[in-house]
Amino acid sequence: MTDPIDRSTGDQDSSSEADSARSADSDQDTDADTETPPTSPPDLDDVVLDNLDTGSDGSDEASRGLFDDLLEGEPIFENKEVLRPSYTPHKLPHREEQINNMATILVTALRGDTPSNILIYGKTGTGKTASAKFVSEELETTSQKYEVPCEVEYINCEVTDTQYRVLAQLANKFIDKNTEVIDDRVAELDDLRSRAREDETALDGTEFTGVEGIDERIESLEEDKAGFEEVPMTGWPTDRVYSSFFDAVDYHERVVVIMLDEIDKLVEKSGDDTLYNLSRMNSELENSRVSIMGISNDLKFTDFLDPRVKSSLGEEEIVFPPYDANQLRDILQARSDVAFKGDALSDDVIPLCAAFAAQEHGDARRALDLLRTAGELAERGQTDQVEEAHVRQAQEKIELDRVVEVVRTLPTQSKIVLFAIILLEKNGVHSINTGEVFNIYKNLCEEIDADVLTQRRVTDLISELDMLGIVNAVVVSKGRYGRTKEISVSVPTEETEAVLLSDSRLGDIEDVQPFVQARFDN
Repeated sequence: MTDPIDRSTGDQDSSSEADSARSADSDQDTDADTETPPTSPPDLDDVVLDNLDTGSDGSDEASRGLFDDLLEGEPIFENKEVLRPSYTPHKLPHREEQINNMATILVTALRGDTPSNILIYGKTGTGKTASAKFVSEELETTSQKYEVPCEVEYINCEVTDTQYRVLAQLANKFIDKNTEVIDDRVAELDDLRSRAREDETALDGTEFTGVEGIDERIESLEEDKAGFEEVPMTGWPTDRVYSSFFDAVDYHERVVVIMLDEIDKLVEKSGDDTLYNLSRMNSELENSRVSIMGISNDLKFTDFLDPRVKSSLGEEEIVFPPYDANQLRDILQARSDVAFKGDALSDDVIPLCAAFAAQEHGDARRALDLLRTAGELAERGQTDQVEEAHVRQAQEKIELDRVVEVVRTLPTQSKIVLFAIILLEKNGVHSINTGEVFNIYKNLCEEIDADVLTQRRVTDLISELDMLGIVNAVVVSKGRYGRTKEISVSVPTEETEAVLLSDSRLGDIEDVQPFVQARFDN
């Protein structure tokens, strides 16, 4: 087997470029003998642009106007952002029941009372976050209409995954809001003070009897504002962060809904301390009331919670079932009407996207990604319409992108194990077993000076690759010889190997053939 990285081409290119450079230098020297040298050196940008115009040897028209060519075709999209998961639509098809349930629970906030805590469950792409954000926006809009202080704060626990970070982020959000409240109030008092100095009747119906009272109130507010201290993202004791958050929330009267998306990630990383602290806040708050809305893909994550937290957090539970193909079709149709220009989609595009996504457990996010990627592929090809072929290309591209990202982020030991499996499969080995993988893995580790794990641990890594869908490992019985795993690669081999070889350690292996032959070793 040859080295997968051909270094000879690069050397030839370098040699050719060097020859061209020497030739160019020679031409410049000749010109210098016959022409008056410039009084100042040419601007570097001009040289670069000239080279782009003429090419390094002056013979080719270069690619100036590159973007003009790409812009020649008519755009297919009207508003591509509508097809992104972060977009919150004005209407959510087939989620009316869940949205109404949330609204029924949260409406108590508009009466100044504390809403029950809510736990929202459902698989990825079932509309949980979009529905929760939709209801939250409606809640805040209505609270402004009726002048009821009600706020919703969103935290993505996949990113903000520790108690310190959650509390610090919330504290700083409320400090910013309190600062805005003070600034608005001071502006009102300044206006009132100006009017009162000209006409004392301006104070009629207010809490103030004179301008001095306004001065004192402004001074008090400015002192409050000066006392706010932003919480750093590291460095404080957790108790101090919690105290800062508590004081910021309780600064004035309001009902607060804290939306914790991917709440299971927070519990998995940091335990249930954050939820315990948040769930017991209301017994200590004087001005405000706090409600928690947790969103999770894992229906069982509450099994690991403290019973007191579990009973408090799960006061209300709402389950989002997967979408079926017809529902996905409705969702895609509603979004595509806004996202694409008229007649940009052929008739079979939306049904095919819906069918593909329905196979992925009714994932609307997957359906939207497919439709958006298909549109991008069509636009790059400068075609007037998105066709079925674009959807199939998008399906392959999304799957490949997922594989590339998963493989790229694997630990080094898992990469070596996967590389061993790929080497066996590429060399025609069928029914690969754990022992064969381990023999090649061991030799690869010795070649790149990596630690060699035990065969049992390598078997565990194979199982992890199986769970990620990168390999397929099936336990088969060999009768009196016991049981073994038969392993095969479940992802595109060439692309996966290229990702593995982009790792500097694996890329150093020049000749893999001896490692393949090692499968016969004992």
